[in-house]
Amino acid sequence: MKEIRPWLSAMRLRTLPLSVSGIILGTCFAYYNGQFSWWVLILAILTTISLQILSNLANDYGDSINGADNSERVGPRRAVQSGKITPEEMLDAIKFNIVLVIILTLSLIWAAFGSTNFLFLLLFVVLGGISVYAALNYTMGDTPYGYRALGDIFVFVFFGLVSTIGSYLLYMQRVDHVTILPAIALGLLSVGVLNLNNMRDLEGDANAGKITIAVKLGIKRAKQYHYVLVAGAMGITILFSVLYYVEPYNFLYILVFIPLVIHLKKIHAAKLPDDFDSQLKVLALSTFLFAILLGVGYNLY
Repeated sequence: MKEIRPWLSAMRLRTLPLSVSGIILGTCFAYYNGQFSWWVLILAILTTISLQILSNLANDYGDSINGADNSERVGPRRAVQSGKITPEEMLDAIKFNIVLVIILTLSLIWAAFGSTNFLFLLLFVVLGGISVYAALNYTMGDTPYGYRALGDIFVFVFFGLVSTIGSYLLYMQRVDHVTILPAIALGLLSVGVLNLNNMRDLEGDANAGKITIAVKLGIKRAKQYHYVLVAGAMGITILFSVLYYVEPYNFLYILVFIPLVIHLKKIHAAKLPDDFDSQLKVLALSTFLFAILLGVGYNLY
């Protein structure tokens, strides 16, 4: 058990619900439009979870090697930083996970498209390759993009647009305008989670040369940026429900606005790194619940 715990910690299991939020949302909209497959759903979730774990392992390795994980860090101690997992062991785990992602991605593509729709098949092969690259190069490599204030863009694209619109495309085999606004809202909330993490680690990241949006903005403007992300997601979702209104259940997700508003008040009052850390789980789980309620709200009739 002692050997398993460092690996479970490195995988950061608490990030997994957020990673599958777009899959749930895209699946719900596809189901509403008459298309669903258990194989596609299961393989999409497994592929996404494997990618997220790959990203978490690479992040643990990269931040430890580059010095961003140090004694100033407020969050849970990383496995490589603590010495519980050696850099060589982590690299082996990363390589194994890359192979697993490739197998799951190809299985998902085959389950969705078979031997038909060659262009979509090729698109998802390319997306799979880019996803692996993004997972690895957030903190690894000579010029990790997470150290150049580009993490927010990648999170918005992959956690919002690609996961929601991409999962819908797997079922429907077409892109539909109905998924665009929900994908944007989910992307903004996902960036909010990253921004929370970056506000918590602002001082340590700055000292280690890790330039994030929070480091560039400073804590006061990083908070303002956070308000825009969360409030923007709420506003975009209300606009979506008005434009695509079918019945009152479509507004079921408004229940999540209660913890989100409380969350914003907590961030406004936050002063210490621990204040931001305590809100990470709140925003991540609220985003997960938001995706479920928004999707289910269009399937209750």
